Order: sequence, then structure tokens, then C-alpha cells
Amino acid sequence: MSIDIEAFETPKKKQTKKSLVLASVMLAMFMGAIEATIVSTAMPAIVADLGGFTLYSWVFSAYLLMNSVTVLIYGKLSDLFGRKPILSIGIIIFLIGSILCGLAGSMKTLIIFRLIQGFGAGAVTPIATTIVGDIYTTEERAKIQGYLSSVWGISAITGPAVGGLLVQYVSWHYVFWINIPLGLLSLVGLWLFLHEDVVKKRHEIDYFGAILLTITISSLMFILIEGGSRWSWGSWQLIGLLSITFLALIAFVFQEGRATEPVMPFSIWKERSIFVANMTSLTSGIILIGISSFLPTFVQGVMEQTPIVAGFTLTTMSIGWPIASTLSGKMLISMGYRKTSIIGGGFLVLGSVVFVTMSASAGPVWAAVGSFLVGVGMGFTSTAFIVSIQSTVEWQQRGIATAANMFMRNLGNTIGAALLGGILNNRMAHFFTENNKSLTVDDANKLLKVAERNQLTVSVKRILQEGLTFSLHSVYYVVLTFAIISMLLILFIPKKKMES
Repeated sequence: MSIDIEAFETPKKKQTKKSLVLASVMLAMFMGAIEATIVSTAMPAIVADLGGFTLYSWVFSAYLLMNSVTVLIYGKLSDLFGRKPILSIGIIIFLIGSILCGLAGSMKTLIIFRLIQGFGAGAVTPIATTIVGDIYTTEERAKIQGYLSSVWGISAITGPAVGGLLVQYVSWHYVFWINIPLGLLSLVGLWLFLHEDVVKKRHEIDYFGAILLTITISSLMFILIEGGSRWSWGSWQLIGLLSITFLALIAFVFQEGRATEPVMPFSIWKERSIFVANMTSLTSGIILIGISSFLPTFVQGVMEQTPIVAGFTLTTMSIGWPIASTLSGKMLISMGYRKTSIIGGGFLVLGSVVFVTMSASAGPVWAAVGSFLVGVGMGFTSTAFIVSIQSTVEWQQRGIATAANMFMRNLGNTIGAALLGGILNNRMAHFFTENNKSLTVDDANKLLKVAERNQLTVSVKRILQEGLTFSLHSVYYVVLTFAIISMLLILFIPKKKMES
């Protein structure tokens, strides 16, 4: 009788359970998606409670800053050490930040805790999306991306409803704590069902490149938020920050050219389809944050609607997104990346036009229509970009290539939150200077709390609402400009159909 010694020496490799891994990945993405809709819905209540309307955009910018900086680092680390451990670390940090955000007692501490939350969030969406690219074929990815995008639709239904109910009947603190059970379930699923075969070797992590990237984005964000508001454009503070941004960017590019394993390998940008996809993701990121950050303020402050109604005007964006993403997955096979993306670009422009023409009398339905159209545009373009990029590169670069696209959208979010927040504060201060010098930007807080709004005189409330309307229209004109730029960029995508 012969004995198979190898059967004892070589343990059978555990098989990844695709459907259960997909469920765990979708749960992690749902955690990030519901965070976006709930916080946007709760922000007027948070500002009304903690004060500091001038710090409004920093609550988003702080989160997006760390998200933007870390997304490339996490993407690279996942290529080096595997997706599962890096995604797990990101989820744990995100949950710690969420707990702390719920305990915040001031706008300044909330902003600090949002930095921690954003530090973890940088791992969630890009690595979750990369895992799907690893375990499914090219044709399957187009279909599965529709499932991933449906996460936004589900969070869109539950997020604003739960957020609005918590704000009105419990407390805004709980909008952060709802992430905890979601994150824990995702972690359990990943460790039980995802089994990777990562080649272990010594790696040289590009720490210096990561530091330079952080300095570049941080200083740029300060310029965009405080320029023309806290500091004049010709002040020594802004000139100094501009110099730091420029020097850090040059040093980052030089460092990435000489690093053995760079945070951002510029070689992947030589592919025209990847370059166009990344640049369009940057501009569409600005559009996305411009709508999601400031629409609830318009609906509550100018239209005088409840937080629940304000939340549901954003809901339609997240409903349109998965619908379009599912259609995009099918259209990619028959029409190709370029035509599918062009259709998405057209919807981005159309949705932006709706917001430019929005008024108080138009009502929340008008706002909801604009959100839906922008969501459709994002669904068509984002799905086409991700499938195209993941089909262009090998496993060893799929993590960083996916993360680079996410980074550009997050960078757009970061720039948009800072730029549009600065425009909002600047235009509002200018309006009050010309119409009522006794009012300041922080007085806009009074529009976001029903009790305080009802105590305002008719004339003061009118000026505050006109100032907010004037400022937000300025924001939406900038959003429309970037939508047009996105459409022009998409036209440069090479004509080719999806390869299996």
C-alpha cells in the first residue's frame, strides 16, 4: 500500500467564496456610502448645534483630505501585501473615527475626528473595487460593477431617511455610530471567505512620496478654502502656501520617478484611456461634492424644508447612479467605453443646468430631478472608467490603477469642497456687505434651525435667504463649468470596444 506523502505535507488551498466576498465588499462600501448621505443630511443640524458656519466646508474637506492622500497609499500597499489585510486596517480606523465623531463637542474637534475617519475611508472603496477586479473576469466585472453601484441606491433610500429621523427625533451623534455594526460584519466576512495567494517578498514603501503628496494636497486645500475669505489673495500667507504647494508637487513628481515602488507610478498614465478617465474623474468629483455638500443647505435654509425632505433630494442622485451603472455594464459590451461615457457626460451637463436654474419657488422636486440626472451621469461614466482601467493593467498594478482613479475623484471632491466652500463664504460675505453690513456669514446658521428662523424679522430672513441663494448659484455655475469640461475630456477617449 502506497502512501501519498504530499497529501500530508501540502494543505489544500482554501477557495475564495465569490458571492460571500462580494456581499462583504458591498457591506464595506455601503458603510462609506451611507456615511456620505447621512452626514450631508445631518450637517445643517450639526452646524445649528455646534455653530461655526464658516467651518462648514472643513467638515467635508478634512474627511476628503485624508481620503485623497491615503487612497493611493492603500492601493499600493494592497498590491504589495494583499487586499484583505489592508482593507481590514482601513475599516478599523474608519470605525474608530466614526465613534469619535459621534462624541465631538465642537466643530473643531469634529473636524479633527473627521480626519481620522477619512484616514480609514481611503482604503474602503478602491480596495473593495479592486477585490472585485481580482475575483471576476472582464465581462463579469461589467455586471458586478452594477451590483456595487446598487449599494449607493440602497444607501440613498435608507441613509437620508435614517439620518433625518435620527436628527429630528434622537440626535445627530448617532449618524456616525450607525457605521459600527456594518464595519464589523464586513470584517468578519472578509476574513472568513476571502483567500489570497500573495507572493511574499521584501518591499520598499515610498514613505517620502506619501509625505510629499500629503503636503501638496493639504496646502492646496488651505489656499482654496481660505483664499479671498480669511486671507486676501495677495497676502503673505497665501503666497507662502502657494510656494509650498508648487515645491512639494515638483518634489513629488521627482520622487515618483526615482522610487523603486512609487506611490503613483506615472507609467500607467501613458495609456490614453486611463489618462482621460482619471482627469474626468477629477472634474466629476468636483461636481459630486458641489451637489451633495450644499444641496441640503439650500433645501432647508432657502426652501424651508425639513432635514428628511432635504435628504431625499440627494436620494435621487444615489438612485440614478446604480440604475445607470447597471445599464452601463450592458452598454459597454455592445457600444464600447467611449459612447457609454459620452452619454454619461451629457447627463452631468444636463443635471448641472437644473441646479443653475433652481430657485426657492421651484421646490424640492426640482432639486431632486437635478440630483437624479447627475447620478445617472456618474453611473455611466464611473462604471465605464473602472472596467476599462482594470482591463488594461495586470494584477500587480490593478490595486494602484484602481486607487489612482479613485484618488482623482477624491482629489476632485477635496478641491471641490475647498473651492466651492470658499466661493460660498466669499459670495455671501460680499452680498451682506452690499445689503446689510450688520450680518455675517455665520448668521446663515439661523436659517438652518426652525426655532431661530421663526424669530427672524421678515426683512432679515429675506436678506439671509437671498444671500444664501446668490452664493449657492455662484457655486452651481462653477459646477456647470466643470460638467462641460468633463464632457470635452470624454470626447478624447479612444474608440475601442470592451475586450473579454
